[in-house]
Amino acid sequence: MTFSKRLVWASMSAILLLTSAQYAGADDAKDKEKAAKERAEVDQEATRILKDFQGMKGGTEAYNKAAGYAVFKVTKAGLGVSGAGGGGVAVDKKTGARTYMRMGSAGAGLTFGASRYDIVILFETAEKFQAFAKGGWDSSATAQAAAGSKSAEVSSTFFDGVAYYQFGNKGLMASADVTGTKFWVDDINEKK
Repeated sequence: MTFSKRLVWASMSAILLLTSAQYAGADDAKDKEKAAKERAEVDQEATRILKDFQGMKGGTEAYNKAAGYAVFKVTKAGLGVSGAGGGGVAVDKKTGARTYMRMGSAGAGLTFGASRYDIVILFETAEKFQAFAKGGWDSSATAQAAAGSKSAEVSSTFFDGVAYYQFGNKGLMASADVTGTKFWVDDINEKK
């Protein structure tokens, strides 16, 4: 092959390589933009959920005792077999570091229909918070909350370093069961 043909092939290869890198960069930029938008939406919901929680009797006092917290917006649905899922954010109160997370659970029983509710989880210590924020957390606790009206009182008692609150439009839910609920780190977190 002559020198000019090699030069043409080398130039064409370089152009193809640069073009494919630009497209990959454009896709990466779109993915980052989409993730940033999702994080902003989660942050907006988290602000609303935390404000609602702190508006409940005892909510601010419970929040003030925590080293960190997590908030989730959850949808539960079922027809015989049920499932719940949602997304949220865990926040270290000392550093402000945010870890975006997902959660899910499944069950069986007399379930029909769908509901939406919010979850606030408070962590008594930084160690409990960090264990949760790393992901892979599987709740085995059943938390108790005061029964059902907007004026229900939030208990500030931690069980094994964690306080769990589940509430909907009627206030705190009595005997909120989190057994078998799994929490994991979402892929919308900024890559470090």
